[in-house]
Amino acid sequence: MTDGVSGAGGVAGLDFASVTPEEFAKIVKGLSGKEITEIAQDAELRARVLQEVFGRMGRQFKPEAAGTLEALIRWKITGADEAVYETDISDGTCTVREGRSNAEPRVTLVMADAEFLKLVSGNANPVTMFMMRKLKVAGDVALAAGLTRYFDIPKA
Repeated sequence: MTDGVSGAGGVAGLDFASVTPEEFAKIVKGLSGKEITEIAQDAELRARVLQEVFGRMGRQFKPEAAGTLEALIRWKITGADEAVYETDISDGTCTVREGRSNAEPRVTLVMADAEFLKLVSGNANPVTMFMMRKLKVAGDVALAAGLTRYFDIPKA
């Protein structure tokens, strides 16, 4: 574990602003399913983790890989409560917002908290998740399949 952070309790005390994407990936990789469930069940901690992850997406976006891509991606993270975020890729930028807009997404990704954390930390293969029905995709499946190439996703 980096910096001695372990378990859901360690994540609760984490200063997310000081953790690099690579360190976050290592932390997630070291969490058990039970520990991820504990994070997901703590509404305040879950909100902090989701806000941090989505807050970093804009910074980890690779405009050179996206080129002229125009796409609204809706993320539904299921759990005790459903959290919805949208990433809007347009004109070489990625804008992230919390909540559901009235716009029609090109693709919607639905997954549980544990799968989401594993996916965004580079600890899970999206194709495998889809095949195992841990990731549901509505809309442009080809876009969903290639989505990871538009972001600098850390490897643990």
